[in-house]
Amino acid sequence: MQTLLKAACSLCLAACLSSLSLQATADIFVSSEKDHQILQMDPEGKPIRTIRTCQRPRHMAWAQGGQQIMVACGDSNQIGVVDVQAGKLIDTVPSGDSPEIFSLSPDGKTAYVSIEEDSQMAAYDLASKKPLFSVKTGAEPEGVLASADGKFVYVTSEAANTVYAVDVATRKLAGQVKVGMRPRRFALSPDGSELWVTNELGASVSIIDTRAMKVKQTLPFQLQGMRASDITPVGMLMTPDGKTVWVALGRANHVAEVDVATRTVRRVVLVGKRAWGVALCKEGSRLYVANGMSDDMTLINTENGKALKTVPVGRVPHTILAN
Repeated sequence: MQTLLKAACSLCLAACLSSLSLQATADIFVSSEKDHQILQMDPEGKPIRTIRTCQRPRHMAWAQGGQQIMVACGDSNQIGVVDVQAGKLIDTVPSGDSPEIFSLSPDGKTAYVSIEEDSQMAAYDLASKKPLFSVKTGAEPEGVLASADGKFVYVTSEAANTVYAVDVATRKLAGQVKVGMRPRRFALSPDGSELWVTNELGASVSIIDTRAMKVKQTLPFQLQGMRASDITPVGMLMTPDGKTVWVALGRANHVAEVDVATRTVRRVVLVGKRAWGVALCKEGSRLYVANGMSDDMTLINTENGKALKTVPVGRVPHTILAN
């Protein structure tokens, strides 16, 4: 009996250690549109496992304190729910046609989804899986971002070159502002006073005063030897301290590091083809860049601005999550 108990304890300990090891190393998740899966990797870009999802996974977001990943599946018209520890899809939430970008409310109970086919932002209750409300926007809405206080949701319209602010309490538009050509994604300052938006066909970023809903400044990007039409910013993030913004420059195959205080580009880093998605590790030392046309991910040392390596991540990587 003692021998059996010891064996059982050893097996239990091994399983626990394996689980802890997986949790410690499984820090990077990349959605692969054409493979219908999420690739799980360690911080150095070494593959750990693949997670099957609904069809054409695109944007992702942490949920349940990092225990789950929500993922927009464009060809399934669903928001998938992935259990991180189990490494599998455990649930889905029906959405409108072809969801791409969404944002979760601060309490994690509501998903705000851009529905391109219907030119609207739709809100869904995640517990009941029922639609709550929708608000019309300009054509081809894409970027969606909920404010930290949960009062507003911002939405881009690629065709109207406009950013919309939706009042969550009234479920109506609270304001709108014209920005550059084909606005795509957002970054919000820590105090919520500035909303940055990438203009893909404007080779620029517009900075919006959220209180006045007016553009206070536009930052153009220039790269030596490249035409403006080759510089197509899409993915973007702001560091938690609000001092730096990283912008993926799309067809320019670079990312730009922007100093928020001076509104200037500190440096640019060469990455893969069509850099769109960006993610920062928790301590801020590594930037991960999804290169959609070269099917890989570039790891960047943020301290010296050097690309460390580029690793394959499936077909058409879209979004990266890092913790």
